[in-house]
Amino acid sequence: MPKIIGTTIAEHREVTRTRLFDALARLMSERGFDSITLADIAAEAGVGRTAVYNHVADKEALLIAFIEHETKEYLALLSDDAGSAASPLDRLRLHIRRQFELKPHYHFAPGPVLTRVVSPETAGRIRRHVELVEEHLEGILNEAIAAGLIPDQDVRSVSRLIHACVSGRPAPAQDPERSRFIDATEQFLLRGLGA
Repeated sequence: MPKIIGTTIAEHREVTRTRLFDALARLMSERGFDSITLADIAAEAGVGRTAVYNHVADKEALLIAFIEHETKEYLALLSDDAGSAASPLDRLRLHIRRQFELKPHYHFAPGPVLTRVVSPETAGRIRRHVELVEEHLEGILNEAIAAGLIPDQDVRSVSRLIHACVSGRPAPAQDPERSRFIDATEQFLLRGLGA
């Protein structure tokens, strides 16, 4: 019988799931999703291969569960930011800066683009999670327009352009280059919006 991690079955499941997510993130940042197997993930997580199947049916299901978890946490962080920001432009600045704090495991993973190495169904589900973040940004942009802080514009297209700018390539890793890059990107985007 496999060893239980934690004091309850629920705690065991949560710890195992966290280990699997962490292992997937590490392996994706090193090798890319297409070159990883479930056996690799189980070994990296320190769990038995059969334990993986108690949580997910296959590698793509694990990827979707991981992205759902990451998106939920990220949107909660953005919502917390919204509550502490004084104006829509402050929320927009925070949103832009938060994009640079995202872990690069699936935005800049080695190998082919993630949506090209998964099934069309999984690619659509990944896209939906990107859309949730874009919708959050669209809400900020609509508030900024309503407050007269930026001119009226096609919010959906602008949201996608902003995300293309901040997720198109990673920022430098070290300061002062990193800070200068993020500051310049923020200024560029705000000017482009007419702020």
